[in-house]
Amino acid sequence: MFKINDNYLKLPGSYLFSTIAKKVAAYKEANPDKEVISLGIGDVTQPLAPAVIEALHKAVDEMSVAETFRGYAPDLGYEFLRRAIVDNDYKTRGVDLALDEIFISDGAKSDSGNIVEIFSTDNKIAVTDPVYPVYIDSNAMAGKTGEYLQDKQAWSDVVYMPCTAENNFTPDFPEQTPDIIYICCPNNPTGTTLTKDALQNWVNYALEKKAVIIYDAAYEAYISEEDVPHSIYECDGAKECAIEMRSFSKNAGFTGTRLGFTVIPKALKCGDVELNGLWARRHGTKFNGAPYIIQRAGEAVYSAAGKEQTKAQITYYMNNAKTIREGLNSLGYKTYGGVNAPYIWLKTPDGVSSWDFFDMLLEKANVVGTPGSGFGPSGEGYFRLTAFGSAENTAKAIDRIKNI
Repeated sequence: MFKINDNYLKLPGSYLFSTIAKKVAAYKEANPDKEVISLGIGDVTQPLAPAVIEALHKAVDEMSVAETFRGYAPDLGYEFLRRAIVDNDYKTRGVDLALDEIFISDGAKSDSGNIVEIFSTDNKIAVTDPVYPVYIDSNAMAGKTGEYLQDKQAWSDVVYMPCTAENNFTPDFPEQTPDIIYICCPNNPTGTTLTKDALQNWVNYALEKKAVIIYDAAYEAYISEEDVPHSIYECDGAKECAIEMRSFSKNAGFTGTRLGFTVIPKALKCGDVELNGLWARRHGTKFNGAPYIIQRAGEAVYSAAGKEQTKAQITYYMNNAKTIREGLNSLGYKTYGGVNAPYIWLKTPDGVSSWDFFDMLLEKANVVGTPGSGFGPSGEGYFRLTAFGSAENTAKAIDRIKNI
């Protein structure tokens, strides 16, 4: 008789955003006359930049001609895209990477879930708390997190690093030494960041403990403050201890077209084994590459026009963040984030639980956000709103909240 991976049975309920979608769908069915505004899921709303659209059309035309038709992509991704990434994302910041240290994928979410495969099952993982759920759920599916403790809403074998107002939402070094450390900066969900010195301290810590940092830089394009690094490789020694993941979803609106990449320097080793080679083996075996037309679209993001147009989109979303942050502050809410990231993290009023606050906003303002408890134990009592809606809906949502 066949057997299942019973680690899936340990997962508490459905994926956070699936739960939210079900609750919102049920509300809409019961209240068809209500217009619901979503500031919950971090999905973009602005159309792809004209330079990207032009590149897509050109690449589609190429696929219709035998001489320029493309089939399977190279294992690591097309060189034209990897070179554009190296030249624009790294060389401009003083970071020297080889082309074969860049792995093109269909998004950072996929990579953050798949990266667990190259590590042993007995590695101890540490996560900032609150945390993007995929980091923990993917490790749980692989049997690396122990048992789920319902009363604590935490996993027995995971090292949680609480990020609260008391420590300015920046993690402290854990008492228990981890093998793998997940850091998302700018952070999802809190919208907060680490300074260059703070991140260097984490690199030094990882080197000392012989740990690996999995660094999610999906929101680096939203950084506005000078002392916040755009890449962990701006820190000394990071190539020997860090894997960096990037996405085109938020910086260029590719949530529906799917494109991202992971950087694994060859200097990152476990003994004599390069992690770069392990990931290359996994990548070549289980992934057939992002489509040619999408990789050409990604290349266009780095063109002069693409940079200007995507920067304008980021400004648009950050203006929404300002609208949300200032509107909530005027109502007496305590807010965080929204300066270097398109997320506003707010303290729920009067000790209201995060799910009760979700229900109240949905029912009284017809506005959807994300309960903080869905991101981990330290997320209880907080709530996340995103700046990815339209400017009109964002302003309307804040007006509705003001009228509760």
